[in-house]
Amino acid sequence: MSPELISILVLVVVFVIATTRSVNMGALAFAAAFGVGTLVADLDADGIFAGFPGDLFVVLVGVTYLFAIARANGTTDWLVHAAVRLVRGRVALIPWVMFALTGALTAIGAVSPAAVAIVAPVALSFATRYSISPLLMGTMVVHGAQAGGFSPISIYGSIVNGIVEREKLPGSEIGLFLASLVANLLIAAVLFAVLGGRKLWARGAVAPEDGGVPGKGAAAAGTGTGSGADTGTGGGGTGTGGTGGTGTGTGGTAPAAVAVRPEQETGGAEGTGIRLNPARIATLAALVALVVAVLGFDLDAGLTAVTLAVVLSTAWPDDSRRAVGEIAWSTVLLICGVLTYVGVLEEMGTITWAGEGVGGIGVPLLAAVLLCYIGAVVSAFASSVGIMGALIPLAVPFLAQGEIGAVGMVAALAVSATVVDVSPFSTNGALVLAAAPDVDRDRFFRQLMIYGGIVVAAVPVLAWLVLVVPGFG
Repeated sequence: MSPELISILVLVVVFVIATTRSVNMGALAFAAAFGVGTLVADLDADGIFAGFPGDLFVVLVGVTYLFAIARANGTTDWLVHAAVRLVRGRVALIPWVMFALTGALTAIGAVSPAAVAIVAPVALSFATRYSISPLLMGTMVVHGAQAGGFSPISIYGSIVNGIVEREKLPGSEIGLFLASLVANLLIAAVLFAVLGGRKLWARGAVAPEDGGVPGKGAAAAGTGTGSGADTGTGGGGTGTGGTGGTGTGTGGTAPAAVAVRPEQETGGAEGTGIRLNPARIATLAALVALVVAVLGFDLDAGLTAVTLAVVLSTAWPDDSRRAVGEIAWSTVLLICGVLTYVGVLEEMGTITWAGEGVGGIGVPLLAAVLLCYIGAVVSAFASSVGIMGALIPLAVPFLAQGEIGAVGMVAALAVSATVVDVSPFSTNGALVLAAAPDVDRDRFFRQLMIYGGIVVAAVPVLAWLVLVVPGFG
C-alpha cells in the first residue's frame, strides 16, 4: 500500500473516531500527523509542524478575544440595535445585509477570511438576539465573501487570473467574477428559503427595544421566562441581561424580551435603547481600527485584533476579565489539528499524487469533473487559492486538446474550490464557528460539517454541468 493511500485512510479513521466517540477531532488529527509524519512520511518534528496554521491560530484567538470584550461591555448589543433600526426593523433583511457587506469587502480587495473575521461576530450576534438560525447567518456571511471574491480587483481574482495568464490559457476576468457571484447568490437564496427566511419575513418589523419580538413589546407577543446568559458592565455599574424562554399569544411564538442593563433604558442618546459609554465608544473605535488596518494597510487581522483587545483590557479590566475564557479554545484545537495533518499530506505529496492520477485519465470531461471534486474536497480543509494554483496547471494537458473550454473549466474550479469554505475545517467556516455566541458549539459544528458535505457533494457536479459541459471558452 502506497504512503499516500495510507495517509488518506488514516484521515478517514480520524473522522470516524471523532464522530462515534466524541473526541476532539483536532487532538486526533495532531496524533495522526505525528504517527503518519514520523512512521510513514519520515518527517521530523519541524516537517510535521510546517503545516501548523500559526496565522489562523492568531486570527481565531485574536478575533474571538476582541469580540468577547465587545459582548461583555455591551458593544455588540448596541450594534445589533443600530442595525435593526437601519433596516427599519425588518429582521429578514439582516442576513442579506451581511451577505452584501462581506461581498463588497472582498470585491474591493479584502482577503476572504479577513472580511469574514470582521463581519461574522457582529452577524452572529444579530442571529442570537433576533432568533435567526446561526447556520443561516454564518453561511450567508461566507457565501457573501465568496460572491465578491473573484472581482477583477480582488485578491482571489487577481491570483487566479494571474495563473491563467502564466499558463497561457484563454481567460475572462468578468466571466470568472460573474460565475462566482451568481453561484453564491443562488446558494444564499436557497439557504434563506430553507433555513427560516420565510418565517423571518412573516415576523415583519420589530423594534430594537423588543429584543426581536414582533409588536410593541414583549407583552404583545406573550410572556416568557429565561435564565441570564449575557453579563456586561458599563456606565459605572454592572448589570446582567438574559434571554431565554418562549412566549405565545397573538403574535405567535417568540423569544422572551431581553432584559436590559441599568444604562440600557429606552430613549438613549442614540435612539436605540442602549447608550454609548466610554468603553463602548473605545470598542467601536477598535472595531473600525481593525477594518482600516486589515483593508487599508494590509495588516494581519489576528495580530491587530489581539493588540486592540489588549488595549481595551488594560483600560477596562472589569469588562474584559472573562474574555480570555470565552476564546473558542476547542475550535482552535480542532482547526489547528486538522490543518496540521493536511500539511503533512501536502508535505508527503498526497494531494499532488491524487491530482496527477486524475489528470492522467484519457476522458477530458470525466477528468474535469474529478478535478472539480478534488478541488472541493481539499479546499474544505486547506487553502482555496492554493489548490486552484495546483489544479489549473494539471488541467492544461487536456485543455490543450480543445475538447474542454478553458474559461468554463477555470470558473468551475474556482466555484468548486471556494463555495466549500463554509466547512468548519476551512478558515472561513472556522471563523464562523468560533464567532457564534451562546450556541451549542458541538451541534453547530455538526451542522456546518453536514452542510459543507452537501456543498462538496453537489456543487462541483453542478458547476461542471453549467460551466464545463457547454464548452465555454
